[in-house]
Parts: sequence; structure tokens; C-alpha cells
Amino acid sequence: MTRVGFHASHEQISPRRLLADVQQAERAGFEMAMCSDHFAPWSKRHGHAGYAWAWLGAALATTDLAIGCVSAPGQRYHPAVHAQRIATLGQMFPGRFWAALGSGEASNEHITGERWPDKEQRTGRLEECVDVIGRLLAGEEVTHRGLVTVDRARLWDIPDPRPLLVGPAVSVESAARVAGWADGLVTLNQPVEVLRDLLAAYRDAGGRGRAALQVHLSWAATEDEAEAIAHDQWRTNVFPEPVSWDTELPEAFDLMAQHVTPATVREHVRVSADLGQHRAWLAEYAALGFDDLYLHFVGQDQGPFIDAFATEVLPALRD
Repeated sequence: MTRVGFHASHEQISPRRLLADVQQAERAGFEMAMCSDHFAPWSKRHGHAGYAWAWLGAALATTDLAIGCVSAPGQRYHPAVHAQRIATLGQMFPGRFWAALGSGEASNEHITGERWPDKEQRTGRLEECVDVIGRLLAGEEVTHRGLVTVDRARLWDIPDPRPLLVGPAVSVESAARVAGWADGLVTLNQPVEVLRDLLAAYRDAGGRGRAALQVHLSWAATEDEAEAIAHDQWRTNVFPEPVSWDTELPEAFDLMAQHVTPATVREHVRVSADLGQHRAWLAEYAALGFDDLYLHFVGQDQGPFIDAFATEVLPALRD
């Protein structure tokens, strides 16, 4: 049966508010949660970028939810330090924390002042980091010299069970590639035919574990309001790669988004005032074979969305 979780968007909501939101989501019946890990928001209108790893400790301690985080080791985060973070949460909250390891975006990673590598080098760096992190979580002492350097690192608190290391992918090619190391897959809502091919590529390449889909959506009492929320908050998030990978500042995303129309946003966000329509969309994703759906309401006031979906959407999906 498909599980339904809550997505906590750190770039849109303050960590204090977001902690209350995830607690409300649990009370309302959401079964798990995931969060983003940003140093900067996509837009000045978002206005937030709390430190996800401090928030994760508080969220795990004050709920019973399993919670995951999408993050990028290799530039902003040294893989040994990242492994220590993952291990500590895994040891404190056994079986309840997972980490999705991606190659990153310049908007978060440029802060180190290091050169932003091309995509193939970023992917190679990620795969080295995945190997280092996995070996450290297994209790090994690790020395590594390549695109990242590690000198005689060892973790002294080994989590049992080991937290899942999940592969994030937005293309068929990347889904097949992460299948070689990932304990599961997480992706974003796209056209159904793309998602079908992406999921098949992951499974055909030997990909194991649960497949998760993060669904961007906008709901409100009226269609106009739902569209206005989506356009205000998510018009900076419609640009394809490599633009989304390589743009560094929120101001640049805002400038590029000046001429993005509500119709274009609707290609990336499921927008409707009709909760039945949202149920149908989510049921279609579940029918594709996704085990977990994480709902990301792209507005900043999460309370009405949580309550409405808990009453009108989640029970129908379970049935």
C-alpha cells in the first residue's frame, strides 16, 4: 500500500514554524516526512533557509515519524562529516532516518568559493562520497584520495540498522545510474510517461528498495487562489537543467522568473481547488508503482493544506 508523507520545505518556512508543521502533519495522519537541505532559498519571496540537520534532530525527537533528507556531500559537506551526521541521527532514532545523496546545486554549494564542477565530475564526486559514507557507516577506517580526500576517518558510534542511502534522480539516465548504489529512489513529479520510464530504468538496472515521489501541489478554497499561490511561490522552480543546477543566487532566479506565466507553473505544480482532482492525481502516481508519496504544498501556510488533505485525501488513498 502506498504511504503518504509530508514534505518540509526549509527554503520556504522558518525552522521553528516548520517544526510545528511536521508535528501537525503527524497528528493529522501523515505517515512520514522528508525535508530539503538548502543554504539559500530559490527566491527572495521564499525568505528562509534554516539548517536542516539541527531541525532533523528536533523533528525526530518530537514526533514518531520516519524522516529523510535530500542533501549533497562533496563540496559544502565533507563526506566524513556527513557520515557522522547521518550515523548520529541513525543511532539516536533507529530505523527512522534516511538520507538521499545528490550531486548538488550551485545555489547552495557556491558558498565555499570552490569551482563549481561540470555535471559528470559532480556525479563522480558524489559516487566517491557515497562509497566513503557507506564504508564509514559499516565501521571501517577510511582513507581516500580522489575527487574528495579523506584521511584515516572512523565513526565511533555506528547506527544499527544502517540508515538507508537513497538515490535522488530526475532523469531516466540518472535513475539507472543511482541504481548501482542506492537503497531506494526519490524523484519529483513530472509527466506520467517520464515517471513511468524513470521508474522502469531504476528497476531494470537492479534498483532496490522503495520508490518515492515528491509531489509539488497547490490547493486553496478557489482555483484562482490556488494558482496565485503556485505562481507566487514556485515560478522560480520551473527551469530545466543545467539552469537550475548552475544558477547561484536567489536574485538571479527571481530575475529569470519575471516572465514565467501561471500556465508554465502548472506544468510543474499540480494546481487545483478540487480535492477530488488531487486524489485522482495521487492515485495515478501510486498506480505507476511509487511506494511513497511526499506531498509538498508550495504555499507557506501549511495548516489548512494539512487539515484538508488529512480529511479528504489521505483516507481515500489508503482505501
